Amino acid sequence: MLLEPRLLDQGLLGVEVKGRALEPGEIIRFAYGAGSAGAMADRYAERGSRFWIAVDGDGDGVRAVLEASPALDVLPGPAARLVLTLQSTARRGEVVPLVVAVLDAAGSACTDFEGEIELSTATGGLAVPEKLSMEAAHQGARAIEVLAPRPGVFRVIGRLRGAGGAVEIAAISNPLAVDQGWPRILWGDLHGHSNCSDGTGLPEDYYRYARDVAALDFAALTDHDHYGILFLDQHQAMWDEIRAAALRFHQPGRFVALLGYEWTSWIHGHRHVVFFQDNGRVLSSLDPAFRTPAQLWEGLRGQQALTFAHHSAGGPIATNWSYRPDPDIEPITEVTSVHGSSEALDSPNLIYRPMRGNTVRAALDHGLRFGFVGSGDSHDGHPGLAHLTAPSGGLAAVFAEECTREGILEALKARRAYATNGARILLDVRLGGRLMGSTIALGEEPAPRELTVRAIGTGPLAGIEVIRSGAVVEAKAIEDALEIETTFHLEGLARGEYVYVRVTQFDLEEPRRVFLAWSSPIFLD
Repeated sequence: MLLEPRLLDQGLLGVEVKGRALEPGEIIRFAYGAGSAGAMADRYAERGSRFWIAVDGDGDGVRAVLEASPALDVLPGPAARLVLTLQSTARRGEVVPLVVAVLDAAGSACTDFEGEIELSTATGGLAVPEKLSMEAAHQGARAIEVLAPRPGVFRVIGRLRGAGGAVEIAAISNPLAVDQGWPRILWGDLHGHSNCSDGTGLPEDYYRYARDVAALDFAALTDHDHYGILFLDQHQAMWDEIRAAALRFHQPGRFVALLGYEWTSWIHGHRHVVFFQDNGRVLSSLDPAFRTPAQLWEGLRGQQALTFAHHSAGGPIATNWSYRPDPDIEPITEVTSVHGSSEALDSPNLIYRPMRGNTVRAALDHGLRFGFVGSGDSHDGHPGLAHLTAPSGGLAAVFAEECTREGILEALKARRAYATNGARILLDVRLGGRLMGSTIALGEEPAPRELTVRAIGTGPLAGIEVIRSGAVVEAKAIEDALEIETTFHLEGLARGEYVYVRVTQFDLEEPRRVFLAWSSPIFLD
């Protein structure tokens, strides 16, 4: 018997058995990583990393996957970065959470890290401990409570020192605005993958990272309906595992875990479906009953569910906007993710293979109406922090007083939301006093003129651009400022127009890197 290795389609390694068939009980051993193939382990830490094996018993080219294929755990690397996350807004006297996470170079939590982290604030005003002890039991991330005793904007600085006493890793948190008149902002990631399709790690690890490491307020796991080694729409046990994880991590008031999946049409584009209820089923784009967006929306009607078009302007597949989104089920669109920005051709961090006339702004110009969110579309098991190891990422910010499914759903339906490509930039945009996402009826009130913008960056702000009905009409450069409040005067606004704002900022750690925030549009009727 001769075993002859060869490369197959999709980069799979095949082994052809020649001479005679395998006998019952015979064993083939693979030395993974040996030889010239250059095989290597996943660079992201994960439990249950599968070595999928498929068998083509009769050599006709059709393989059957062994669902009992072996798996192993991939451990994180050494500590390489700190991430400090504060709640974004608070009232004086409120106790807010501060999450300190120690990560490796790939963004995975250093689950065996032990040591001390020094904490301080640049301006004082927050009662943080001078040193925070991290033990292996904390699994690389620890949350503590911090008192906000007075008004102001605060940031926490963290330092991890090496054996010689020198600072090895330093980080600064996102801003916390106390008694500054901001609505409550909740942060979420509504799009990401586990090894139930083409991502990393187990469903429960996805939600745990979102809650405990990235310090998100809400998150949805959205594995593909039919992409990966095993298809979700054909394996009820995987869907049951995802649902069980969402139910287990759902803690209204602290963390909202949402059930979801990705409707993966290579004809009409990809949409993730997010349920704001305990149950839901996979309406696969391979099912003749749900092959078009209209069929999908009809199948979801009457449920507490929303759909979100993503990477809509280009790669890997653009959205077919000829199916006009159902305003009750798709009031929001994903404007940015790890794939880049789908907002407009003049956007920084533009998506690859952009299609002219298919951007989000072009869709608005054709009369579509939706608010904006970002989401990660992370495949590395790091929801909320996908931007750490990618040129772009995505976060959804919503203005909601309640950290509940009902509160978040209501805010999204009202378009009280904005998008960033990873940084927790604070953004408040109002036209004539009306918050982003609003519809202003000009027959009932005069056309507003004043557009007010408040922004607080996680790094130095670079500029603000005002987009009015398809074009950038005003731009303001910003120098040496972490926050700004300004007013733009817009003359002659008419029915059918829309206005939104794009903010750019630099990163403190990588000064050449640009982060962005997009307000949801304000529409005029």
